[in-house]
Amino acid sequence: MKKAVWFFAFLMIFSVVSTTLVAVHDASAVTLEEALAQAPQGTEKGQIDPNAPKGYLGIPGAPQINLIYGLLWAIWVGWIFSTVGAFGGIMAGVGHLTVFGLGDYAKTFKKTAPALNKVITDSIRVSNQWLVGLSAAISSLNYYRMGRLVAPLGIALAVGSILGSTLVPILTAGKIKLSQYQGYFGLAVFIIGGFLFYETTPAGQNRKKEAKAAAQAFEKSIKEKKSADEIAAQGVKMLEFGLTQARFTFFGVEFKFNPAVAAFGGFFIASMASFLGIGGGFLVVPFLTSVVGLPMYLVAGTSALTVFVGMVVSIFSYMVLKGAVVQWSLIGMELIGIFIGSMIGPRTSKYIPDVWLKRLFVVLAIYVGLRYVSKGFFGTSWVPPY
Repeated sequence: MKKAVWFFAFLMIFSVVSTTLVAVHDASAVTLEEALAQAPQGTEKGQIDPNAPKGYLGIPGAPQINLIYGLLWAIWVGWIFSTVGAFGGIMAGVGHLTVFGLGDYAKTFKKTAPALNKVITDSIRVSNQWLVGLSAAISSLNYYRMGRLVAPLGIALAVGSILGSTLVPILTAGKIKLSQYQGYFGLAVFIIGGFLFYETTPAGQNRKKEAKAAAQAFEKSIKEKKSADEIAAQGVKMLEFGLTQARFTFFGVEFKFNPAVAAFGGFFIASMASFLGIGGGFLVVPFLTSVVGLPMYLVAGTSALTVFVGMVVSIFSYMVLKGAVVQWSLIGMELIGIFIGSMIGPRTSKYIPDVWLKRLFVVLAIYVGLRYVSKGFFGTSWVPPY
């Protein structure tokens, strides 16, 4: 088992180094200063008014974001991601695009200054990833200490995610318009909603007897008010780890998975997540519940570990290789909120029944998906805020 673990660890390190070495900085990428210089000046929409107060990224006339609102929204983002290992990036996107008004603002430059539209789009994408990256790091550590993280599975997923996280930013940064980004963003949310809805049906629950049994045993320990150490002692215990098969137990119930399949799934998930500028948990969760068959109590931590690796690579690709920019004053305040929310989530999730965690996100998936599909493909939102 140790040889297989070291092999996957070597692959992960090799993938990070090799993809970094072969990736070449895109000298043709337009900087923020160049994009502003190319934008027409004036007081109308789609124009830059040099006399207007500076807002996001120091752009005259851009939305001015209240940092306290950024802190509060980030607490919600950190809690939601650390609770189920999903929707952190999506909620970060809702905040940046909708609550803070950056989506509508960037869209005004679609025709008049497409270069500026793309610069702001890439900034939103990497800002989302900063928030999810920190939440993933904190969540991974917390869940590992609680015995609720399947580390070898997370590593296997991460191996595949590295290549996907590197390739997509290089191929799409500065080339995807915000309207396209919003539409595909919504479609991805519908996918996760469909998976999670199926998991709450009787048929979906009956297909996963092991997950149901482990969840019931875990919930029983919470009701009996066992100590944190007692609960952790019944947590994840690896029995076997090879290149094509791995086995572990959680509260006395045995699970198994194929690391090679997990690595391939990680590649697909990271490619989609990096394209959308979000964390990827929205695809990792159905993979872990539907393909691997884990109970939700193990999903958040394992998903967080996978997402963390992908976020580190993707942030590097966007900011170093592609020159994407962020507003550090906003990011700094948001990261404080992420830390708070991510410390709370793992400690409250154990009190929420497995099925209700999924049903909550089915509702969120429908709402968020409708909003971004309608705005991206039809130009107007079907649900508030319009």
